[in-house]
Amino acid sequence: MHYSEGYQVYICPMHSEIREDQPGRCPECGMNLIKIQNAKIKNQNDNAKLKNDKHKGHSTSTFLKKFWASFVLTIPIVLYSELPMRLGWELPRFAGWEWFILLLGSVVFFYGGWVFLAGAVREIRGRSPGMMTLIGIAIVAAYSFSVFETLRGLSADEAGSAHTLFWELSTLITIMILGHYLEMRAVQGVQGALKELAKLLPDQAEIIRNGQTEIVALAELKQGDLVLVKPGSRVPADGEITEGDTEIDESLVTGESRPVQKNRGDKVIAGTINGDGSVKILVTEIGEKTFLAGVMRLVSEAQASKSRLQILSDRAAFYLTIIALSAGALTFISWLAAGRGAVTATERLVAVLVVACPHALGLAVPLVASISTAMAARKGFLVKQRLALEAAKDVDVVLFDKTGTLTRGEFGVVQILPEGGDSETHVLQLAASVNQHSEHPLAKAMVQKAREQNLNLAAAVNFQRLPGGGTTAHVKDQEVTVGSPGLLAQKKLKTGNPEKIAELGKQGKTVIYVIASGRLVGSIALGDIVRQESREAVRILKKLGIKTAMITGDSDEVAGWVAGELGIDEYFAQIRPEQKAEKVKLLQQRGQKVAMVGDGINDAPALSQADLGIAVGAGTNVAIESAGIILFKNDPRDIAKIIKLSQITYRKMVQNLFWATGYNVLALPLAAGVLAGKGIVLQPALAAVLMSLSTVIVAVNAVLLRNKQF
Repeated sequence: MHYSEGYQVYICPMHSEIREDQPGRCPECGMNLIKIQNAKIKNQNDNAKLKNDKHKGHSTSTFLKKFWASFVLTIPIVLYSELPMRLGWELPRFAGWEWFILLLGSVVFFYGGWVFLAGAVREIRGRSPGMMTLIGIAIVAAYSFSVFETLRGLSADEAGSAHTLFWELSTLITIMILGHYLEMRAVQGVQGALKELAKLLPDQAEIIRNGQTEIVALAELKQGDLVLVKPGSRVPADGEITEGDTEIDESLVTGESRPVQKNRGDKVIAGTINGDGSVKILVTEIGEKTFLAGVMRLVSEAQASKSRLQILSDRAAFYLTIIALSAGALTFISWLAAGRGAVTATERLVAVLVVACPHALGLAVPLVASISTAMAARKGFLVKQRLALEAAKDVDVVLFDKTGTLTRGEFGVVQILPEGGDSETHVLQLAASVNQHSEHPLAKAMVQKAREQNLNLAAAVNFQRLPGGGTTAHVKDQEVTVGSPGLLAQKKLKTGNPEKIAELGKQGKTVIYVIASGRLVGSIALGDIVRQESREAVRILKKLGIKTAMITGDSDEVAGWVAGELGIDEYFAQIRPEQKAEKVKLLQQRGQKVAMVGDGINDAPALSQADLGIAVGAGTNVAIESAGIILFKNDPRDIAKIIKLSQITYRKMVQNLFWATGYNVLALPLAAGVLAGKGIVLQPALAAVLMSLSTVIVAVNAVLLRNKQF
């Protein structure tokens, strides 16, 4: 195992075992990772192993052990301090008791406080002073002063424990350890999105080789392996069903718990849960190429990205550190100048440095952002950039690409017009019977419609394709022809619904005629079907006070019909792909914040130009890369969910910032002693309690976001 020099590493100042190759926050405690230059680390493979093994769950238990040890040692220190004297009693002194207290205080300082000292050194080396720096300076100042006073050999009558700060030091460290333990518990519960996603994959897979099944570790799966997935098991890798049928819970993909029917040839996703059927799956993607791995990567990127409010809070936390150091120095000098002595001055210095720790301020926004990112994934959409989620709350208009977003993007039967007393069912049955073996999109649409209605298709004999568009075959001893309007002219036939067919043509529908034994049986109108969810999506957005617009390359008649069907406020028709971004700019020039929703390569420039780009999950990679938020499913109703989540997330962030900032504004002057003349003094131990309590309150308030409905 070799080491390399100069590798850039980001580590947690509190937990040195946390190492990342990019900036972010510690998954154990939520602190900002600091950059360490010229670090010695293992080779790339060993570093990856380190990253995978870094969360072994020992950190919280270690802090708990440190707390109990420090707590037990603090009891005699407090009992031999001046604190009991103020209550009117004291323990009998014995020879050398001052040295005994020095020993206990030193153990607490080095054993309990070492983690804060090491963290302070890391922050200073990384040129990123913060919470650890303030705590480190505070406990070093208190310990150094106390050791100095003890070593001076002053008698108990002259000074005794009253001239040391051992009891303040030990209680401060003990409370800080307990507070950090509670913070870690809260933060770990918040920042578990990636860990929860990782748990979706099984540890093992049952593969079929040479006709025999064997259990292998997930890491041993290979592309092309045949996997047996039993009822109730999780799918181990992305693949395709080769045998069997079942229902699969794809809630991690769609956000809906309703199982999806899967048959031979259907795709399945790693981490989804198999229903009652047993199926064999051909592995097509493994490892980093799977859908779940992609989601984990995007979630990781989202958690590493920052919103404007987070950037503001990080900057405020940095300035608060500078202010705390300056205020601490000024407080120390002021109390000395006032003739109150080194003990009081040092005590006030410690209180100021502890109470001003910016942990709550630094965590105020990231905790909320982490929770909202996980909530979004559970609802069926993925936040790639936190700035995108923040921008959603200000959206004035949602611009939809028509095809594939508001519509299905594939042909479907819109209407059936029977002729001469025939039924719609008979017309569809004849057309589907002729086309049941055709690969043409229109033919497939008719067959699919017949299957949805559970129609029995008759055998088609002597199937032929006709020049100019159409097919013909013998069905039940009669010649049936299905094709374009040109067939009517050839056979000198006329429809009895010319006005209705003309209207359908203006709407962009394709009309197919069905002729049986030389007689026009009926016509079938096919077109890009408007999603039922689109109507509800537009209605919800209007209820939120948000306008809707549509952009399409179709004719003005087609666009107008779709817009009218959905109740869309404005539409842009006959727009070439390169013009889509221009229409986004047009809306922005009106002073509107635009959310663009698209799924194709030609939507990428518009997605990038919009204030918020939203790509549907079935879209192209180019569209997904250009968007800030990705919908796992093609459901436009999720747009309203994005906006609602953005609004409640923003409110939570503001609440946390208000609490964290307000706490420091009130507590810092008290710690400095501005009200000491009125008998109000904030002791270092109480300052530690308030600092830890503020962080826990911020974390709890962030967790409450999970209860919000959107």
